Amino acid sequence: MSPVVSPRAAFRERRARLDRLLGGPKLFVSGLSRPRNFEHNPYPFRAESHFLYFAGASIEGAALLVDGDRTALYVEPPTDDDALWFGPRPSLDELSASLEIEVRPLAELSPRSDTALLPPQDAETAFFLADLVHRDVEASGGDSLDGRDAALADAVIELRLHQDDAAIAQLRLAASLTRDAHRAGRAATRPGVREAVVRAAMEHVMLAADVVPAYAPIVTVHGEILHANAYHRELRDGDLLLADVGAETREGWAGDVTRVWPVSGRFSSTQRTLYEVVLAAQEAAIGAVHPGVRYLDVHRIAGQRIARGLVEAGILRGDPDDLYHRGAAALFFPHGIGHLLGLDVHDMEDLGDRAGYAPGRSRSQERGERYLRCDRDLSPGMCVTIEPGFYRIRSMLEDPEAIGDLREAVDWSVLDRFADVRGIRIEDDVLVTAEGCEVLTREIPKQVGDVETG
Repeated sequence: MSPVVSPRAAFRERRARLDRLLGGPKLFVSGLSRPRNFEHNPYPFRAESHFLYFAGASIEGAALLVDGDRTALYVEPPTDDDALWFGPRPSLDELSASLEIEVRPLAELSPRSDTALLPPQDAETAFFLADLVHRDVEASGGDSLDGRDAALADAVIELRLHQDDAAIAQLRLAASLTRDAHRAGRAATRPGVREAVVRAAMEHVMLAADVVPAYAPIVTVHGEILHANAYHRELRDGDLLLADVGAETREGWAGDVTRVWPVSGRFSSTQRTLYEVVLAAQEAAIGAVHPGVRYLDVHRIAGQRIARGLVEAGILRGDPDDLYHRGAAALFFPHGIGHLLGLDVHDMEDLGDRAGYAPGRSRSQERGERYLRCDRDLSPGMCVTIEPGFYRIRSMLEDPEAIGDLREAVDWSVLDRFADVRGIRIEDDVLVTAEGCEVLTREIPKQVGDVETG
């Protein structure tokens, strides 16, 4: 697959737009690599996403000052030892030519006291940033910001909420890489292998394309564990395998897709019934994605379809709309319909609900809605995931406090007939367009016939 490289003009325009939204100096740092056990065994470095968005390069220990004519990138000059350990590094002049921005030694950075900045997510980078700006910096979310820092957060959110052409090209690339990974995972699935074998097949595709997963892959026969991170179990006939795996492009843009398929190649009748319930909910939610639609309403559409499907399956008893409002669907679909997607798989969540929630809105405390990561009105250029699910989470279903007044709404004997379904989630990456939406990951099969035929 040919690499997709964003034009340097895209980064210049982003910086110019930021200057128009907020004048004065604004500083973004790339961050530092984290040591794994000892200093010279670091985790792979990945620059902070806000830095990547405006700089377009992953350079450790760098700082980007955005301030009109004073805009410049500050980096550590290469040392004599670099060539020995890491290979030749570009000079500052060479880096300036390739990035089309002024590049200066980091030691020359002398930010003004009114320089706006965003909080990093780790203590090491916070200390690094504090040394640069000569003031205390805490690693924290964006909900507690004030002054120019808060104004910068709001300006960055306004820019990053709506993807420009360069970003959309990267998101499409991430989707295609993710498609190839899921195809490899399906091909590697068979009874007797471990989850790790399927995971390895999926990551092999990414590594061969010189990219990495956008997040820790979830590949599990225990789909009821929402963030399962163990891969030791053996796949058996009758199991459903849930794979929540997405690729990250070399420029840092994320794909995020979940598919579920039967290890044996065919769904049982009970598995098919609940898979089709989730699929119907997902298709209804995607169909509702249009400019002006509130994302909370998209979530509610999915939850109501889950409730209706579970009534039709005999698992829930009562009126579907009433059951949804009472929180019955949340017994089996407890999380939100999705989240923003972009340079982060949960885009801009380092800024807390300030990014995900529109001004004046806050998280609902209603059962089934309190975990929703985003509540904004959709508009062209926004990219979100749509990912309803069904889960038999024993600890929740056996908890009297979690069940509350809903015990009689569940036909427990019917639920027992669906014991071969632990968890099903179907997730796609969806770009809001002027006319409606584009499903970026539409080429990854999810219809029952396509899933069964591979």
